[in-house]
Amino acid sequence: MLSVSADGAGRPVDVQPGAHNSTVGSSPTVRDLPVGISTRVRVPASSANLGPGFDCLGMALGIHDEVIVETVDSGVTLDVEGEGAADVPRDESHLVVRALARGLAHAGFRAPGLTLRCVNQIPHSRGLGSSAAAAVSGLAAASGLISAAGLGAGLSTDELVQLSSEFEGHPDNAAASVLGSAVVTWTDSADGVPTYRAHRLAVHPDICATVFVPDTESSTSFTRGLLPDSVPRGDAVFNLSRSALAVVALTAEPRNLMAASEDRLHQPYRASAMAPTSDLVAALRAWGYAATVSGAGPTVLVLGTAPVPADIRQIAQGLGFTTRSVAIAGGVEISVG
Repeated sequence: MLSVSADGAGRPVDVQPGAHNSTVGSSPTVRDLPVGISTRVRVPASSANLGPGFDCLGMALGIHDEVIVETVDSGVTLDVEGEGAADVPRDESHLVVRALARGLAHAGFRAPGLTLRCVNQIPHSRGLGSSAAAAVSGLAAASGLISAAGLGAGLSTDELVQLSSEFEGHPDNAAASVLGSAVVTWTDSADGVPTYRAHRLAVHPDICATVFVPDTESSTSFTRGLLPDSVPRGDAVFNLSRSALAVVALTAEPRNLMAASEDRLHQPYRASAMAPTSDLVAALRAWGYAATVSGAGPTVLVLGTAPVPADIRQIAQGLGFTTRSVAIAGGVEISVG
């Protein structure tokens, strides 16, 4: 476990990295942050895969979580409101706190104590990157505290991508929340240690996004377990071509979004576990909308050059989905003071 806490006498306890080991260099010297510094971070939701780009394409969406952090004499105090407030822990096991601890440890700092206020707007367990956003929030807060203390520039975007992706195990959601817009991501490995990388794409200005969010939740680990270890070569080639086309459609030729969002690699295998989602995707595509499952679902994402009309939204509502037009968002925002 990662922790930022104080012992019984109120002395700061060193932040110790746990099982995650970054390939970006860490400082061997630990320094104390002063009491009374603060930072505020704002992190966008994300949609992964975008159809064919399984674990390698992502997009930032204009639904945001916000975290305000201040250093105090001792202990960790956590207040959470909004999405997931009734379900998440209020101690050092909270993902934002663990990620903050990881970021401080990576940079060679510790905090005597912390107060955090989390205002969550990203729905949990819906395929909109809430866990990636939490990891990015904590790491960005660590970066903001370092800057607020005047002890350096904080963490670079490469470090934010690397460290947040370590929590996720893949970089598509996390990199989208860090960099904003759309991203292409990949993983290098040396001696079995992954290095997560991402390239930001400038999304064509005509493209807009609509999400259809159900009340039901989905477990990423469960739906990932439905995927086969191997797929037919024809399906692999199909997805390679569509992933390449997706980059063209997102950046230069939106008219290709329908073809570019086709998938044979993961959505068909998950369909039985999310029948309403699968049915809505099929219906939207039959009506001419480039619909995909957002990440592991059950949210549905539509990308196009015009908003989804009211009659389609009403049909989706009758099926149990809340429809939202969302901006294609910029990356994480960090303010200090």
